[in-house]
Amino acid sequence: MKKILITGGAGFIGSHTVVAVHQSGYQPVIVDNFSNSEKSVLNGIEKICGRAFPLHEGDCVDAPFMRSVFKAEGEIAGVIHFAAYKSVNESLEQPAKYYKNNIGSLLTLLDVMQEFKSPLLVFSSSCTVYGDPDECPVTEAAPMKETPTPYGKTKQICENIIRDVVASGRDIKGVALRYFNPIGAHPTGFIGELPIGVPNNLVPYVTQTAAGIRDRLTVFGDDYGTPDGSCVRDFIHVVDLAEAHVKALDYLQGVKEPRCYEVFNCGTGHGHSVKEVVETFEKANGLKLNYKIGPRRPGDIEQVYANTDRVNALMNWKSKLSLDQALKDAWNWQKMLNKK
Repeated sequence: MKKILITGGAGFIGSHTVVAVHQSGYQPVIVDNFSNSEKSVLNGIEKICGRAFPLHEGDCVDAPFMRSVFKAEGEIAGVIHFAAYKSVNESLEQPAKYYKNNIGSLLTLLDVMQEFKSPLLVFSSSCTVYGDPDECPVTEAAPMKETPTPYGKTKQICENIIRDVVASGRDIKGVALRYFNPIGAHPTGFIGELPIGVPNNLVPYVTQTAAGIRDRLTVFGDDYGTPDGSCVRDFIHVVDLAEAHVKALDYLQGVKEPRCYEVFNCGTGHGHSVKEVVETFEKANGLKLNYKIGPRRPGDIEQVYANTDRVNALMNWKSKLSLDQALKDAWNWQKMLNKK
């Protein structure tokens, strides 16, 4: 079984990807410093997979630590790199923290991968690299426009670093997956999105409001140029997104060119408004949410959703799970948390 190192493997997308990697016949190895995740997630992974996986607790910016991981594990066939700070709002307040961690961890990882001859990298990128796109659905050919957040800028910089490193002939092939808006949870309810403190993302705030943890949900703006005035996003089930990482590994292994670097959109190809998500959640779960309309939020763009033709054709991957199912799974996860 080929070993795949998964940095940030205890996070929301990372934990689901650990499961998908295992179920596809690879052996996942987890690296996490638990700065934005909980160790209880590992128990959920073990329940789903029926076994535990190697865990190395530490920081990806720390080069000696990362070398110790590669030495301990022997040959690592590929790396899926999630480890990064991810709050758009926090990045506006603490930009230096985001530049240091998100870029520094990638630079350390690339050096160590080269040193230990680990040839494949799947990078966790974001649709924020497009900024406010000129048209939707947005294709991979769209330019990287100015993005209003340091978080988005770190993703742009990291993509350029990988592209340049691959082009330099350092025996690394890379894929950057540009996520749109991951939501949902594993259907077992054993793992899901676990924000620390007040959620920054829409769906966990929705589920926490439904559970009574939050008094009220705020929809930020109803005066955008969209059908109902609220922002439009491409919401993708996290289980679908996790499987895209396995497809990316398979794709890289099938490429013969030594200097391969590709970017792919990972979304459903459909846009849904914030109000539509709220209404779908209510219908799917038979609940009423307490919510209000508030002012626009700094850093939000009006709408962005994916054109997925390229990833469908080249990586043989397509999202399968509906918005309705994602919101049911998210609520099921929240109810499991409530029991704990």
